[in-house]
Amino acid sequence: MGPGSSWRPKQKMGNDVLRGGTPKASAQVLQWVSFADSEIVPPASTWVFPTLGIMQFNKQATEQAKEDVKKLLAVLNQHLNTRTFLVGERITLADITVACSMLWLYKQVLEPSFRQPYPNVTRWFVTCVNQPQFKTVLGEVKLCEKMAQFDAKKFAEMQPKKEAPPKKEKAGKDAAKPQEKKEKKKEEKKPEPEEMDDCDAALAAEPKAKDPFAEMPKSAFIMDEFKRTYSNQDTLTVAIPYFWENFDPEGYSIWYAEYKYPLELTEVFKSCNLISGMFQRLDKLRKNAFASVLLFGTNNNSCISGIWVFRGQNLAFTLSPDWQIDYESYDWRKLDPKSEECKTMVKEYFSWEGEFKHVGKAVNQGKIFK
Repeated sequence: MGPGSSWRPKQKMGNDVLRGGTPKASAQVLQWVSFADSEIVPPASTWVFPTLGIMQFNKQATEQAKEDVKKLLAVLNQHLNTRTFLVGERITLADITVACSMLWLYKQVLEPSFRQPYPNVTRWFVTCVNQPQFKTVLGEVKLCEKMAQFDAKKFAEMQPKKEAPPKKEKAGKDAAKPQEKKEKKKEEKKPEPEEMDDCDAALAAEPKAKDPFAEMPKSAFIMDEFKRTYSNQDTLTVAIPYFWENFDPEGYSIWYAEYKYPLELTEVFKSCNLISGMFQRLDKLRKNAFASVLLFGTNNNSCISGIWVFRGQNLAFTLSPDWQIDYESYDWRKLDPKSEECKTMVKEYFSWEGEFKHVGKAVNQGKIFK
């Protein structure tokens, strides 16, 4: 169950409030959801899982995870210095996602001395988990009193036990009757399949999702071949020429995307998480799309834009509800592949080099969707 999957407001208004209520707040909520996915979950898992006996302990990885947790707690503590909740004046999906991502940190390893420098985070976390909706799902959440350590015995108990090899039977009368043994084996009943609970049954009965691109005619442009070329060859001298030599303007389209709320972008790492989070949520689109999305500028003075290549002539996001979470936070413009503007943009965004006259800021870093 995902961090926010248990929250079920009865009215549409409630859903809108949880998402932020306004386009500006919704963008901030997405930033925090991406922050949880990219910055909290990985170090939290590395540190906590060994204490639960579900992952082997690695001292170096655990120490690094502790340092990463300290950094993210510092970021949260500063942000919450003058705020009750992460976005706005009431709980949103940002609070739900981040709090649930930190749940086992607070239950297992964040002992009083460790969390002492971050009082704003603890105050916010306790406020969240004591809301009725949180309690309905999580129950009473007790904060860690002593940092849990790796338990080798518990880890060993959690590992699947190897079955002992069957004992060899002594030679005798039974050995002289191999045919009888074979017949007995045939007669042995096969184990009955395990009964499915209601949830498993519902999932099994659910029809497989149809490929949104299945009805589109085949294209001569093979996206995977271009991606391999882009990944393994020089971008300017090989990959971009390959792209234009093989691009199929009938089967694919090129789009320019620009993030709508640059004034809301703060720290560079949070802006990068916004891009990464969008890419993660579009994982099933990878086969039929490619993108280079860049962050320009510096902390508190940045913007995001990119070039996307999609199968078909329309924005691919509308083909599946699962792909529609982030795209409305961007302005989209379809480019003419024959235009000099398009060729310049493809060259600059694919190579992360150029004047970027339409931006007016230097490239800070970028991410590739492939």
